[in-house]
Amino acid sequence: MTINRKTLSGGALVVLIVLFVALILVVNVLFRGARVDLTENNLYTLSPGTKEILSSIDEPVNLTLFYSDKGTQGIPQLRTYATRVREMLEEMAARAGGKIHLEVVDPLPFSEDEDRASAQGLQAVPVGAGGETVFFGLAGSNSTNGHAAIPFFQPDKEAFLEYDIAKLIHELATTKKPVVGLVSGLPMGPGFDPATRQMREPWAVQQQLAQLFEVRDLNAAELKAIDAEIGVLVLVHPKQLSDDAQYAIDQFVLRGGHLLVFVDPDAELDTSGADPENPQAAMFADHASDLPKLFKAWGVEYDPKRIVLDRTRAVAVSVGQGRAPVRHAGIIGLTAAELNQDDVVTASLASINVSSAGSIALAKDSGHTLVALMQSSGDAMTSPADRLRMLPDPSALLADFKPSGERYVIAGRVEGKFKTAFPERSEAGHLAESKDAGQVVIVADTDLLADRLWVQVQNFLGQRVMNAFANNGDFALNAVDNLTGSSSLISIRGRATSQRPFATVEAIKRNADDRFRAKEQELQRELQDTERKLAELQSAKSQDQAMIVSPEQKAELDNFLKRKTDIRKELRDVRRSLDADIEALGTRLKFLNIVLVPLIVTLVAVGFAMLRARRRKAA
Repeated sequence: MTINRKTLSGGALVVLIVLFVALILVVNVLFRGARVDLTENNLYTLSPGTKEILSSIDEPVNLTLFYSDKGTQGIPQLRTYATRVREMLEEMAARAGGKIHLEVVDPLPFSEDEDRASAQGLQAVPVGAGGETVFFGLAGSNSTNGHAAIPFFQPDKEAFLEYDIAKLIHELATTKKPVVGLVSGLPMGPGFDPATRQMREPWAVQQQLAQLFEVRDLNAAELKAIDAEIGVLVLVHPKQLSDDAQYAIDQFVLRGGHLLVFVDPDAELDTSGADPENPQAAMFADHASDLPKLFKAWGVEYDPKRIVLDRTRAVAVSVGQGRAPVRHAGIIGLTAAELNQDDVVTASLASINVSSAGSIALAKDSGHTLVALMQSSGDAMTSPADRLRMLPDPSALLADFKPSGERYVIAGRVEGKFKTAFPERSEAGHLAESKDAGQVVIVADTDLLADRLWVQVQNFLGQRVMNAFANNGDFALNAVDNLTGSSSLISIRGRATSQRPFATVEAIKRNADDRFRAKEQELQRELQDTERKLAELQSAKSQDQAMIVSPEQKAELDNFLKRKTDIRKELRDVRRSLDADIEALGTRLKFLNIVLVPLIVTLVAVGFAMLRARRRKAA
């Protein structure tokens, strides 16, 4: 009987093993490719826009991730991010239905793979003290010999990882060069300059646009329709556009076209009204631009007669030879703090200069959304644009400066379903409302496009060499590049990063730093007071006693040295309390993880076992 029981037990075990293996095989077949994203911010869940791009790929796309696995052995941060990049690429390849072929290559030094990576536009970045270089980039190609590359994956741009990869795939899947329409009321292109009576070069920003896109110049006076091939329309300084031209723009936006518009309360390079015989004619001419009908239909508020003044970000300008520079509140140097770090257009930019810029806002009854791309600081106000005319001393703008406390939006995205500004029109194909949600990027300044605010252009051996000192050109190119993508690509925003900072520890450090800084300032103030008192005592002495330390001076020095010792002790106590707070937090976490949680699990298990025992006993 015992043998039979052992035989049955062994046979049952074998059957269970066979069933388990069979179950694993069946699950592997039925749920192949199925994934579950359990991360807090859904880091590995692709956005709907990315899924649409992947599903629309017609021809195979080849992606090669060049990653120096051996060369990054001592760089844990880069290795962690490399895992994140690789898993993102694998997720996209799995979603592409076999249309993406992914290859991962470790380009060893002096190997053919290293030459191949360099030939495809990837950058080797030096790491470590020995000058070793590593590759960490992506190269892509399509069936028509099209190539694109991400030279190096920067960990600080992890929030835009999905966008960058999706953009590269979209470029490879779309072989035709994007067509951009340009309507400009400013002399951006080459031509004859009546002021200097010489031929002028095109603006640097227009040169860069022509290198990346197929730019078609459109005449505002003759604009009655916009070609269907144009995906993005760039409108610069639209002054007194005809109703037909505004209607063409209106219908372009409603049918899904993407618009980038630059308006300005005072376009400083507007040559309309210029008269060589009368230099003051241009000074008093109207240099404002506006789209009143379209802005009203889109729920946008914009005053073409007011400019933004910013005291904190005022740029120092020269007012004359031999005179010190003066801060000009009408010329604003925006920093990363005033640029939207969550939008792909402005996330990687550090500085943008604007001049006599206006501001935009949403009307109260607007059903749209305004995403700010550029804002003033909180130390800003608005002022009549006429104040900048005949202004001999820019410091006058700060004489009666009264900040409103508001951060004015200088550039932003307006998103939503747009309605026509011309409901009375009834032409063939007239659209009263957009079918899907659209986007319009509005910039309340045109001067930021001018060379003088962001780039120095020099002629070197017949070549125009550009040395940029601000990111104005990058902003314009990023905006157009972003808008030339499909609606799916535009919808992809910056994602959360996989970095999990110790927020509580950082808060403790900030509080301790504030206390430490306050103590340091207290010590500095007492030092200054002591020096002042010593100077007063010294000045009261006669000339023959100048080199002798008086009892009052000695007492004052002794008091300060004693107080200085006490304050330094308090500073050390602040630092020690910082360490103590962090250690206490660590102790609590260790107790929770090592003692409390296992204890709770154990108690639950014991309780469950006792409950089962009672039920068996009762049965």
